[in-house]
Amino acid sequence: MITFIEGKLTDALPTQVTVNVAGVGYLALIPFSTFDKLPPVGAQVHLLTQLIVREDAHILYGFLTSGERDLFRLLINHVSGVGPKIGLSVLSGMSIADFQQAVVRSDIAAISRISGIGKKTAERIVLELKDKVGVAATWEASQTGTPAERSDQRVNDAILALISLGYKQSEAQKAVQAAAKQLSPEAVSEDYLRLALKLLA
Repeated sequence: MITFIEGKLTDALPTQVTVNVAGVGYLALIPFSTFDKLPPVGAQVHLLTQLIVREDAHILYGFLTSGERDLFRLLINHVSGVGPKIGLSVLSGMSIADFQQAVVRSDIAAISRISGIGKKTAERIVLELKDKVGVAATWEASQTGTPAERSDQRVNDAILALISLGYKQSEAQKAVQAAAKQLSPEAVSEDYLRLALKLLA
């Protein structure tokens, strides 16, 4: 799997970019949320990626933040009938925070206003993501106005990332909690995730 690419940004359109990595040009499809934050053409760029393999093509999707990629993975891996095209539409049509809030509040109307998403798809997104208690509970906590303790937030971020990678909620929680016992207070979410993945391997 290609997990990231880093190189010179040689071409940038609202829906795709080309990155020159050591003389090889990588084309990656991107959401508007990533396009809005890209550096100027000619500058160095670091894109987190998701490779989708189909019978007729290998397609690379690029994101500037782990939050964008995690939400993309959640959508395409855990919502039936939702593929990469709709995943990009969600990220292009609504901020991550607004989308999380819409799911927590079952705001079908807000989600169905995203281009390419009808009412039935919006209902399925809400139903299947809210059904994942770890996801919905963490998103709900983030909307309460009483932020979680820093350590709790790092644990939640790592658990969400593991769920987006396809791990079951129960095993993700156990692995991250085990990792937390081994890490220093200065550890960040990525440290929790990295150690949890080692424990799950």
